[in-house]
Amino acid sequence: MNKRQPITIKEVAEKAGVSQMTVSRVLNKQKLVKASTRERVEAAIAALNYKPNLMARGLAGGRSKLIGLAYYNPSPSYLSALVVSALKHCRDLGHHLVIEDLSDIEDGLDTTMILKRLSSIQLDGLILAPPLSGNTKLLELMQDIGIPTVLLGSTDDRFKQSSVVFDDRAAAYTMTCHLIDLGHKKIGFIRGPHELPWSRKRQEGYEQALIDKGIQIDKKLILEGDFTFRTGMHRGDDLLELPDRPTAIFASNDDMAAGVIAAAQRRSIQIPKELSVVGFDDTAIAAAIWPRLTTVRQPIAEMAQASVDIISDVTAESWNGEPVRLVNDSIHIVERESLAPPA
Repeated sequence: MNKRQPITIKEVAEKAGVSQMTVSRVLNKQKLVKASTRERVEAAIAALNYKPNLMARGLAGGRSKLIGLAYYNPSPSYLSALVVSALKHCRDLGHHLVIEDLSDIEDGLDTTMILKRLSSIQLDGLILAPPLSGNTKLLELMQDIGIPTVLLGSTDDRFKQSSVVFDDRAAAYTMTCHLIDLGHKKIGFIRGPHELPWSRKRQEGYEQALIDKGIQIDKKLILEGDFTFRTGMHRGDDLLELPDRPTAIFASNDDMAAGVIAAAQRRSIQIPKELSVVGFDDTAIAAAIWPRLTTVRQPIAEMAQASVDIISDVTAESWNGEPVRLVNDSIHIVERESLAPPA
């Protein structure tokens, strides 16, 4: 006999004739609900025998000590650094980390599927890793569910969620200025998907540095990848096929930068003698390839720890979405062998 799937907040809302947000407000004991509406929702909860597991620790005044980390990230280097740090910090604080792969979200947001995945887990809060932290539909769902959520690398004022960010714009600006100061004037840039806020900020930093240094922005030198080694290699090929190819390429993450190096090596282009390549993040791959990659260090470990701290410090009743927490406002370029002045 098939086991019945748990009742969802959507079913409660339909039975009570209200929105999912209203059900969430009743579960969170917020005061913005009319008494008559609250009674209808509570009656629907009782009739359906709904078990609000996500909020159980809030309603009961206890905590599960479970923190979720949801990801869909094409960059294994970034993800491994994030998960290892979050796991360690959770253990240090007496929490357990529940890791949820939402890679299939790329094909469309199935809210029923996500609700079923999370409905049996009594999470104290959820960390959304990039690029999930920039997915508006997912943020709406998390707010409707009522679970405290921390966005890594992204902010959105429309939602009651916290954000832990790094100054991507300033970091990209600093790296681009460093390239220019070494003598590079023709600098290719491989950004991430334009719909992601941190991708846009990194491109803004690159372009502002060119403007401030008196170099005209050449749109032919700006290409888009998806943060994978594969697209880094393809976009690297595109840039290296230009008649007047760049003397340096700045990829907006390390995996794509590694792909650029592979593309150059297939063409017997010497790095850094004939081409400089730099990245962003300072993940493990930066020191594992040859030549080793010069890159901007993103404080991934510190960001993971800050996200865990935010959830550890709150309860469902006190959650109002902490203001944006900027982690490590100092920009550090890690110098390695992939960078040199132009020949």
